[in-house]
Amino acid sequence: MQGGARRAGLAGIEGDSVMTDVHRRFLQLLMTHGVLEEWDVQRLQRHCYQVHDRSAPVEKLEDFIHTINSVLESLYIEIKKGVTEDDGRPIYALVNLATSSISKMATDFAENELDLFRKALELIIDSESGFASSTNILNLVDQLKGKKMRKKEAEQVLQKFVQNKWLIEKEGEFTLHSRAILEMEQYIRETHPDAVKTCNICRGLLIQGQSCETCGIRMHLPCVAKYFRSAAEPRCPHCNDYWPHEIPEVFDPEKERDAGVPRQSRKSLRARQH
Repeated sequence: MQGGARRAGLAGIEGDSVMTDVHRRFLQLLMTHGVLEEWDVQRLQRHCYQVHDRSAPVEKLEDFIHTINSVLESLYIEIKKGVTEDDGRPIYALVNLATSSISKMATDFAENELDLFRKALELIIDSESGFASSTNILNLVDQLKGKKMRKKEAEQVLQKFVQNKWLIEKEGEFTLHSRAILEMEQYIRETHPDAVKTCNICRGLLIQGQSCETCGIRMHLPCVAKYFRSAAEPRCPHCNDYWPHEIPEVFDPEKERDAGVPRQSRKSLRARQH
């Protein structure tokens, strides 16, 4: 992400009457994370009120973020809401709208590292599962642009993509992090038009999901769970044939709140990287 340029741009709007110190601190902290789950965003908002305006009522999160986005619009930056593909948890990410998605990573990665990401992205998009094995990615290192890269170096770069929340690794396979999907949807649709998969329910970009074995339509796992929530016998929304897959369990804020599961326990149970 182009942190230096962005901070310079934010300095130019410090005097905006709409943005308070609470909003500015929230934005600065979100910039350091890139993407956070909704629970963490709400906690971050409360922290900023405690630091800067303890006596003020905490604004509704949607309105609070709208205020920030109205100022960021001129900088082609937006705090964007999405959900994780595997279990439907709400997330927020700071998205740069001004440049092509791969170039957003240019300040953090070398040319050959960016090309490794492009090749991993292509394998992920082209796959049926939405995952690319580390073996298949590493087999492409000889084709990278720029400085030559050994496979051992490429393994370290892949872990750097994970640490920076561009990729997620599960059992030796890689898929796109929710942050990457939020930031790169338009880029992926433009550069891989023939390989792009779309959810039949929400019409959003689909990387991981389930598909009908009869007509081939695809659905995000959270969309599957919501669509078939009250169905006695799940049937495809397009061809009405029997839906052969297990209906997944996804994030339910009410159940999670009632269960009272500590946050760290939830994260360890999910074994996901956010």
